[in-house]
Amino acid sequence: MGIQKVTFSNKEGQNLVGRIEMPVNGHPHNFAIFAHCFTCNKNLLAIKNISKALTASGFGLLRFDFTGLGESDGDFADTNFSGNVTDLVAAADFLKAHYQAPSLLVGHSLGGAAVLFAAEQIASVKAMATIGAPSDPTHVQHLLKSGLEEIEKKGKAVINLSGRDFTIKKQFLDDLKTKSLPETVKKLRKPLLILHSPQDNTVGIKNAEEIYVAAHHPKSFVSLDGADHLLMKKADSLYAGQVIAGWAQRYISAPEKAVLKSKHNVVASLDAEDGFTTNMKVGNHYVTADEPLDVGGNDYGPSPYEFVSAGLSACTAMTIQMYAKRKGWPVENVEVHTSYVKSHAADCEACESESSKIDTFQRAIKLVGNLDDAQKARILEIADKCPVHRTLHSPTQVITELLDA
Repeated sequence: MGIQKVTFSNKEGQNLVGRIEMPVNGHPHNFAIFAHCFTCNKNLLAIKNISKALTASGFGLLRFDFTGLGESDGDFADTNFSGNVTDLVAAADFLKAHYQAPSLLVGHSLGGAAVLFAAEQIASVKAMATIGAPSDPTHVQHLLKSGLEEIEKKGKAVINLSGRDFTIKKQFLDDLKTKSLPETVKKLRKPLLILHSPQDNTVGIKNAEEIYVAAHHPKSFVSLDGADHLLMKKADSLYAGQVIAGWAQRYISAPEKAVLKSKHNVVASLDAEDGFTTNMKVGNHYVTADEPLDVGGNDYGPSPYEFVSAGLSACTAMTIQMYAKRKGWPVENVEVHTSYVKSHAADCEACESESSKIDTFQRAIKLVGNLDDAQKARILEIADKCPVHRTLHSPTQVITELLDA
């Protein structure tokens, strides 16, 4: 499943382009829409990271370009904030018609303000989350201060924002003045999560306070301490996505995860554009596999061999505790440290041939409890009898078949 390109029409009949992201099993429990920041687009790295965190929790997500930006049709100079709101409504209508009506809206910066206005018009929305959102849409004017005088005199001006030139017309500013976010938030009776960084130099933290005060309960605030406005650090955007996904579960009903329509209980899905970052469904749990940065990965999750090592560690710990309980031995805690390497065979330490190297799992066990030497020795013997250990030592086979797409 992964990522699918989609196109839908806005109120003016112009084509808007987006991406639908699915959880690995292709069956989202709910859909969310992400609204990007002013003059940004759907492909901002922070948006991709937040999307991954939501899909990892079983959400389907639509991120799209507002009119006149990215791949979407239209002239940005002719757009305004009201148009962003109607674009969001069009996106919700598209999801309702072709997938499932959205229950969660997430917006970044001015996109955060837009989702609060759009939520009034989208009946299916059960919860909203904003990231670095202004408490008044007119706040965006401070980004345009270099051209405000020219806009007032000539009706428009070309303003450079983040290295790109944008034509801003007077109608854009006039439209902003007609929107009162505090009044709109007061009318909403839907759960709201506000995420904001105290160090946000673009939209100050005071904006988060004003939105929070205006909103009715249930409402929540999470500080993105140390983050910049665009969440340029991967850790910040992933954290934001994980917080939103966890918080939303309180207000959005999700049916029990359906059993995979497969004879296999582990599924891995990797899109061409994702490098090594692989979405996985392991039993009833969603996880991510990846490779380290130094080999070209994003380090969003454990590597395949780390998963194998993790299985050996977990199985060893379970086996030891099960045995100790049966014997009545006081093992208060067991730690199993495992790593994987390719090393020379023990009987060929002087060999230089690459073929002499074998797969080696190095395992160290720490036991906490009042145990004598004989008990410790026996526990080490039992560790070698854990099912995963025995599987790794026994002849195995992998039978591969091709499934229909």
